[in-house]
Amino acid sequence: MSKKLVSELVTDYLERRDVKYIFGLCGHTVIGMLDALSRSNKIKYISNRHEAVASTAADGYARVTHKASVVMCHLGPGITNVLTGVANAAFDSIPMVVFAGDVPSYYYGKHPHQEVNMHGDATQYRMLEPVCKRCWRVDDPEALPDILDKAFRLAESGRPGPVLIDMPMDIWSREIEEDLFARTYQDSHITIKPALDPAAAKAIAEKLINAKNPVIHAGGGILLAQASKELAALVEFLDIPVSRTLMGQGCLSDRHPLMVGQTGFWGLASTHEFTLNADVILALGTRFAEADSSSWYQGVTFDPSVTKFLQIDIDPSEIGRNYPVEIGAVADLKLALAQILEEAKKIKPEGIKRAGLREKIQKAKDEFKASNVAISNDDRFPMTPQRILKDLKEAIPEDALIFTDVGWNKNGVAQQFEITIPGTVHHSSGLATMGFGASAVLGGKIAAPDKICIALVGDGGFGVNPTCMATAVEKSIACTWVVMNNKAFGTIAGLENANYHTKFGTEFRTPDGAEYSPNWAKVAEGYGVEAIRVEKAADFRPAMDKAVKANKEGRPFLVEAIMENIAVPTPGCWNINDIYTPSELVKEGKLVKKENGRYVPPSHAKSHITK
Repeated sequence: MSKKLVSELVTDYLERRDVKYIFGLCGHTVIGMLDALSRSNKIKYISNRHEAVASTAADGYARVTHKASVVMCHLGPGITNVLTGVANAAFDSIPMVVFAGDVPSYYYGKHPHQEVNMHGDATQYRMLEPVCKRCWRVDDPEALPDILDKAFRLAESGRPGPVLIDMPMDIWSREIEEDLFARTYQDSHITIKPALDPAAAKAIAEKLINAKNPVIHAGGGILLAQASKELAALVEFLDIPVSRTLMGQGCLSDRHPLMVGQTGFWGLASTHEFTLNADVILALGTRFAEADSSSWYQGVTFDPSVTKFLQIDIDPSEIGRNYPVEIGAVADLKLALAQILEEAKKIKPEGIKRAGLREKIQKAKDEFKASNVAISNDDRFPMTPQRILKDLKEAIPEDALIFTDVGWNKNGVAQQFEITIPGTVHHSSGLATMGFGASAVLGGKIAAPDKICIALVGDGGFGVNPTCMATAVEKSIACTWVVMNNKAFGTIAGLENANYHTKFGTEFRTPDGAEYSPNWAKVAEGYGVEAIRVEKAADFRPAMDKAVKANKEGRPFLVEAIMENIAVPTPGCWNINDIYTPSELVKEGKLVKKENGRYVPPSHAKSHITK
């Protein structure tokens, strides 16, 4: 029987799984694997300058491919640095397999170089346990084939997410029998997903058909299941309006006649008119997160006193978490929606047409767009964020991939930037990680090399880890960063100012109080990235045209636009405001009183914002 190094057998395994890229940063515990990768003709190693960039780029790659991305990091500071990107993937249900180097197995208990061991020997991998579906430490190299198959299957099945394989550095260099990997040639790489119980599909179809004012509330699970076509077919047959979450943006075109828009704090008042008055809401792939549900205040976004909730999710722990459900079901949404439509056609072969519904939706959309026309065309400088989004929309193709960060570039995009093709916008939702967009766009472009890939990021978010530009230059990743520079952590500055009349600790200033911001265009040029710092509003669109041209020619580009710090309109509410500026209407997160039958948060009832 022939023997091979574990590093060579793992590389061969990854090749057979069609892994094309590994995102990482070197360290002495993984150089054995790097040596094996150097001889691979099928896997490209994407070296980064920070582990958070590596794991976030891998997150972006997996969002586009719908397959588990692969990350490799060192122990100690490597595993602490990689944590944020892994956690972001976990919160947004993104599949990922992380290989972490560890101390030599024969040094357990001796506390060798860089080991984190304050609470136990050889336990540093446990730092990732809260954000991984499973963590394995490979103490026996002969167990590795089983672990590899289980790791990829677990990462990609059920509710997707990251897993960790912790590798003591000596394991890479062990020789084991090739035959031990025989099982990996037999194990299927696909896990068949669960459909609905037929009785549940029929019951849900009946509920939707018999409802007077049904609404389908769509979350990111629709996009994870790639079920947009099935969603459109069902809602068009039964003429049901669709509300969506932040992560659900693009699950149905924002221009679709039945898409009413986003719910919650950064949602639309017109959307809440539908969700508040629904007698039945079918929730698909959403956990009813706080921001999407206006902190769960009854009568703001949703009202369980008048609405019966039906919920389908791939994760049973999300069923009924925040609202009681009349029917709760675990299923893959692509399969489930097709089943519900099939049952609906049996019960109501002619379908349903709701008089005036589409006209009402379109009227609300037209009114909202009209309210933004003036500010979206305003020539003032610093630019308005609405002008940046309007000009960006005109400059990029409809199928461009957009990776947002946090702040206006996420909340404003979700509210006001129409996404028409599923899977073309990617937000950091659950963890809301500052710096996500700037690094995730790297993986997105690698996954979709023929697409224009844009990162929309504030100057605060971009400053978290600008070394993403080094990766782009080294690996010829032709993406564009649009840095919306308001010289502050803008969202928090607005929140603090609204509640405390100060922006202390949120703005970027020198000791003498002057506004401060790096010239990100010059920083980019220092990295070898072509860049333009826009000096007036009229120059932004031509700069974007140059960026798109450079991307098509294979070069990364950065456009920096100085932006006015305007708050995103917030028709919903957020308990955070009530904590900082207490209202007699709310006590400990519970709505106890309404004004004129509707909750009005204090920041809306009267403005606290100072100029």
